[in-house]
Amino acid sequence: MGYAYHRQRLIAGSKGRATVTEGKPVYAALDLGTNNCRLLVAQPATDGFRVIDSFSRITRLGEGLQASGRLSENAIERTIAALRICAGKVRRHTHLRGRFVATEACRGAVNCSAFVDRAAEITGIELEIISAREEACLAARGCGPLLVADRPYALVFDIGGGSTEVTWLKVGTTGGEGQVIDSLSMPWGVVRMAEGFCGEEVDHETYELMVATVRDLLGHFEKRFGIRRHLAEGRVQMIGTSGTVTTIAGIHLGLERYQRDKVDGRWMQFAEIQSVVARLSRMNMRQRSDHGCIGPDRADLVLPGCAIMDAILREWPVGQLRVADRGLREGILFNLIAADQSRISA
Repeated sequence: MGYAYHRQRLIAGSKGRATVTEGKPVYAALDLGTNNCRLLVAQPATDGFRVIDSFSRITRLGEGLQASGRLSENAIERTIAALRICAGKVRRHTHLRGRFVATEACRGAVNCSAFVDRAAEITGIELEIISAREEACLAARGCGPLLVADRPYALVFDIGGGSTEVTWLKVGTTGGEGQVIDSLSMPWGVVRMAEGFCGEEVDHETYELMVATVRDLLGHFEKRFGIRRHLAEGRVQMIGTSGTVTTIAGIHLGLERYQRDKVDGRWMQFAEIQSVVARLSRMNMRQRSDHGCIGPDRADLVLPGCAIMDAILREWPVGQLRVADRGLREGILFNLIAADQSRISA
C-alpha cells in the first residue's frame, strides 16, 4: 500500500504543533539512532498521513562507543533529555499508537539494557531495539512513495550515525512500495567513521581510505546479486536517505538554511553531488560550521558521510539519485496505519 507524505506547515504560536483532527487515530514513530533522536506524530489522511507534531535533536548517543563499547554517561543524559521532550509530545494524545525504536548504538553497547530501563523509568518511553535488517526494511518502506515504476530494481541506502544500511528492492509495476530482496548493514556510520578515521579536518588520503573501507564491504554484496548487470541494462534506480544526502542537496540548491520541501524527492545527478563534495572538501571546520545546511553539531560528520555515500555511488554508478528526507519513522507510520486499516476491513 502506498502513501503520499504530507507535512502540515506549523501554525505560528502553536509551539511546534499542528491542528489535530478529532475522531481520527493518532500515531507516533520514534527513531533513536547513534547520532539523532527523532519523533513524528501523525494522523491518517486520504492519500497518506499528515504530520501534526515532530521533534529532532542531535544527541550523539553513540559518542565514544567504538572505543569503549559503552554508552557514556554524558551521552545517556543528553539522550534522556531529548526523550523527555518526546514523551511530553506523545502524552498530549490520549489514544495514541506508537512504536519507539533504537538502532545501532543500542545494538552494540554492553550497557544498553541499563540505559533502556533507565529511559523507561524516567520518561515512560519503552524503547524497542530492532535488528539491522528491520531497520533497513523500515527505511526502504518509508521511502517507498519515491520509487518510480520505469526501473524494476532499486538501491536504497540510509547513512546513519553508527551504521549504514543498503537495501536491494524489486519495484512493483506501479512503483510505490518495493519488495525487499536483501539488505546489507555496514558497521560504518558518520559518527563511527569520524571517530575511527579523522579529526576535524579530512585530507584526500584519509577520505579515499574511508571510501575504500566501505567499498570493500559493498563488493561482497555486489557479488551476491550482480547489481551492476541490472544497472548496465538501465534497470536500477537509487534513493538516498540521510542527513548527508539531504545536506548535499540543500547546498546544491544554494539554500541559506535547510528546507525539507525543496529537498525531499529531488533528483540529483552524480556530477552535481560530486561538485558539492569537492566544495565541502575545500572548506575548513569553521566554514562548515557556519553553513546553514550543516551547523556546528554536524560539521565534523559531513565529510565522513560523503565518503560513505561516495563509496556507494562509485560501486553502483546509476548516474542519478533521488533524495529522501524520510525513512525509518515514516516506515513505522505506514506499517501502523496499514495494520489498523487491515483490521478494520477484515
